[in-house]
Amino acid sequence: MTRSATKTTLPPQAAFHHAVLRHLAGKPNGDRRQDIHEAIPDLMGLTEAQRAERLANLPHLRYRHRSGWALSMLKAGGYADNPNPGVWCITDRGRELLAQYPDGFDEETGRRLIREGRREIQDSGGSGHVGAIETEPQQSPDERIDSALEEIRHTVAKELLEKIAEAPPSFFERLVLDLLYALGYGTSEEDLERSGKTGDSGIDGVISLDKLGFEKVCVQAKRWQGSVGRPEVQAFYGALAGRRARKGVLITTSTFTRDAQAFAGQVSESIVLIDGRRLTQLMIEHGVGVSHYRSFRLPRVDEEYFDAN
Repeated sequence: MTRSATKTTLPPQAAFHHAVLRHLAGKPNGDRRQDIHEAIPDLMGLTEAQRAERLANLPHLRYRHRSGWALSMLKAGGYADNPNPGVWCITDRGRELLAQYPDGFDEETGRRLIREGRREIQDSGGSGHVGAIETEPQQSPDERIDSALEEIRHTVAKELLEKIAEAPPSFFERLVLDLLYALGYGTSEEDLERSGKTGDSGIDGVISLDKLGFEKVCVQAKRWQGSVGRPEVQAFYGALAGRRARKGVLITTSTFTRDAQAFAGQVSESIVLIDGRRLTQLMIEHGVGVSHYRSFRLPRVDEEYFDAN
């Protein structure tokens, strides 16, 4: 990619932070992500050329990318939140910041907000790179690339959980089956059976591992806000017997309690638990609900080539 391909006339990222806060401040009941994206160009007075600008060699509109990034980073910093699925609002901390800087952030404040958001995103991901952005000048170029990729993964993971929360329950059941198929379960898509209805003992899907259906994996999908406890895992274990299945996968968008994990450990040959964090990791790795829009070929000197001469 040439350097000129990455040039933009858009305002800096901090200006998008400010615009998003201004928009949310005028929405007492919050606003949806799509509506926020659509409001930003007018609010910022973007030209037609700026509105049409896209990421290099990609179909994504650059201003939408920046406004989406602003939402994620403002939430990480505690200036915005999405307490209800799909709805974003400004927090008290965000209002205080906006009152302090009603006409826009100065350069130093803008950099601080971006550092704050990046640090919180990394800390919440538990990646082990705490503070990596602040020590960026001391990192090698490869380390800076790794840090940036990790930051993107954490942000995409949070957005995936938000999208799942907005969708109907039946969509999550389908998503779970699509993910397991992408992981290699089932010999074809016809081997995936959705069964999430009354009388199925909490079984949302069944996957046949062989053509004749002798070996099955039962699936339960729980789109919960709170943690899934031991009683729910035990009930799922009992439901396997009703299906004459020896294996089951219980997937949730939230977490499992320690008691639930302990019970699953006792019957680990029968049950696998996948929490929200692992769910999004698998979706990203296997391209379920995720598109990978850029690849890099990083050059390095081939020492062996020169040593041979």
